[in-house]
Amino acid sequence: MFSYRHAFHAGNHADVLKHTVLLAVLRHLLQKDTALTVFDTHAGAGLYRLDGEYAATSGEAGQGFLRLVSALNEPVAPASQTPTAIKKVVKQKTTTETLAPALKDYLDLVASFNNKGSHKVYPGSPFIIQRLLGERDKLKVFEIHPTDAKTLSANIAQLEAGRQVAVLREDGFEGIKKFLPPPARRALVLSDPSYEIKTDYSRVVAMVADALTRFATGTYVVWYPIIPRPEAHDVPRKLKTLATKAGKPWLNATLTVKSSKLTSDEEGEIIRPGLPASGMFVINPPHTLKATLQLALPQLVELLGQDQHAAFTVDSGG
Repeated sequence: MFSYRHAFHAGNHADVLKHTVLLAVLRHLLQKDTALTVFDTHAGAGLYRLDGEYAATSGEAGQGFLRLVSALNEPVAPASQTPTAIKKVVKQKTTTETLAPALKDYLDLVASFNNKGSHKVYPGSPFIIQRLLGERDKLKVFEIHPTDAKTLSANIAQLEAGRQVAVLREDGFEGIKKFLPPPARRALVLSDPSYEIKTDYSRVVAMVADALTRFATGTYVVWYPIIPRPEAHDVPRKLKTLATKAGKPWLNATLTVKSSKLTSDEEGEIIRPGLPASGMFVINPPHTLKATLQLALPQLVELLGQDQHAAFTVDSGG
């Protein structure tokens, strides 16, 4: 049950998508003066070292956040020195100057956790959220993994945030129920379980269904993997059904960086592709979110895509 550790996956392409969307949602919600309560049902350790043993073992950040940084820092050859056949491609290459505002916001925020020019520290969702909150806003984070919960508590303590941030060592799917609706009647719920356990797929949908009955006007954000198994494909379909029945608007954004097909090496050994794609489903999204992501996601496909199957989608309704 406790084999999953997000430290292996910190800063991967799924984190880039998740945290770009999370930031865009938060920026909009925090424009109002009324206090906001944010819940993170699966908080992890909160902070991660990209030069640490876990991240180095998986190398996933190298195809996510670090690849994004590297691609933007690559010099673009002057047009006069570029073969005519590829001048058009070079001209359209995304640079730091042409980067979508949401991606620039994401990179700037991660940079704020590091010394200039360094990319060793990667903030998880709890630290990204806390960095944006105002004095009256609250953050409640859940983490049931014993080691990660202990690390999370220690990391949060360094913030000296006082009562603004509460760390709860319990199952976030169940623990959130007692907090909805929040006193100020404004809330954002982020749920990004590991899906290590097969039941996580049904439990995240059940949690959102219950939350909508308790607090229908909250904003609910669910991350999910896109992998070749029916439970994964059921998540966005079932969340869309929930939102539609509740009469609430929804948005579903996906990022694919490579093919999900199995391949084999020269000796015939099966090579598993790892996570090829993921999605973010938002119920009661900001009205600005779709346009924001329609600018950012094509650039993520360009910068993070690993093969011809790289693509994005942004769908909405309600």
